[in-house]
Amino acid sequence: MRKLAMIAAVALPMFGTAAFAQETVKIGYIDPLSGGGASVGEVGYKTFQFLADELNAKGGILGKKVEIVPLDNKTNPQESLIQAQKAIDAGVRYVTQGNGSSVAGALSDFVTKFNDRNPGKEVLYFNYAAVDPVLTNDKCSFWHFRWDANSDIKMEALTNYMKGVPAIKKVYLINQDYSFGESVRTTAKKMLASKRPDIQVVGDELHPLLKITDFAPYIAKIKASGADSVITGNWGQDFALLLKAAADAGLKVNWYTYYAGGTGGPTAVKQANLNHQVFQVGEGIPNIDHKPSQEFEKALRAKYDFSLFYPRAVNEMRMFAAAAEKAKSLDPVKVAAALEGMEWDVFNGGKGVMRKSDHQFFQPMYISSLGERSEKEPFDEEKTGWGWKMVAKIDTAATELPTTCKMERP
Repeated sequence: MRKLAMIAAVALPMFGTAAFAQETVKIGYIDPLSGGGASVGEVGYKTFQFLADELNAKGGILGKKVEIVPLDNKTNPQESLIQAQKAIDAGVRYVTQGNGSSVAGALSDFVTKFNDRNPGKEVLYFNYAAVDPVLTNDKCSFWHFRWDANSDIKMEALTNYMKGVPAIKKVYLINQDYSFGESVRTTAKKMLASKRPDIQVVGDELHPLLKITDFAPYIAKIKASGADSVITGNWGQDFALLLKAAADAGLKVNWYTYYAGGTGGPTAVKQANLNHQVFQVGEGIPNIDHKPSQEFEKALRAKYDFSLFYPRAVNEMRMFAAAAEKAKSLDPVKVAAALEGMEWDVFNGGKGVMRKSDHQFFQPMYISSLGERSEKEPFDEEKTGWGWKMVAKIDTAATELPTTCKMERP
């Protein structure tokens, strides 16, 4: 982690001038490389570096080498804007970020205003994991593209699965206290009430983002509530430590999550002995029977000591390259136009599309559970011996929720 922070500190002087930047395609990676979010930020950085290497092995983008520039934002919106400005001043015209919708909202607004003031120097913001629905609804921007399914899309898929599980009677909600956590709790209550009005919400808790070191008091409340299931959007250490506290307290309930597969999550699930009791909604898992994605997974694991948590990042980078090739240009305005409406064969198989009206990417979604593997499931997680098993698939068309976006185009 310290090494990555040092890289972030010296990276900008290394690519110093705009003239040099024109010789390469530089993507500013603005995510936490220190602090509470560093564990996920480090995995994201290495994943994007792996994808840059993949593109470079095929000749780069329009014959230019792709470089990932790490910029440590400490999961802080204001620090993110400082890093974005530094990157822009040094010639970067593409930035990507994913951890924290509060950061995403600030970045989208910043990039939009910068582009309005600086025609001819436009910057594009590629969002690979910040899922607050407002980013592709009322606060949508032509300069923002999102490859992850937004929180409402994920909750729609998750609650459609949950409504078919009659054993669910009492649900507890625990989420991080910021825009994304608020979205998870609000949408969960709304959708459960509509689809399974018999389910009782017996707790609804918000806690500070990436600041809790002991979740024992929260787990005590969950136990006391009599809940049989928990819904959480927690990510990073907030999920891993939550499950660790559950293991220590012997809490045996089912967990319905967005990010159980993040760093430390699978280890915590195994320690809690929750065999196929932790469910995750996402755009893919390693154990999907799809040869190209499994070959990629093998190559990634051979280089790094983690699995692919971001199939969406693969889609993002490959689509960026394809859009530039289609536009025959690295001008962000032309690349954005090429991305709008683009259809794509997604990483785990199937068709995806970048909706033109709001720049939200749609793709097949999966519900999976973590636990003991069968012979058909070759990959485990974090050396636990347990792996992800697909329990439901939602086709692309069924994930397409309406948008309130009124896109303003240049």
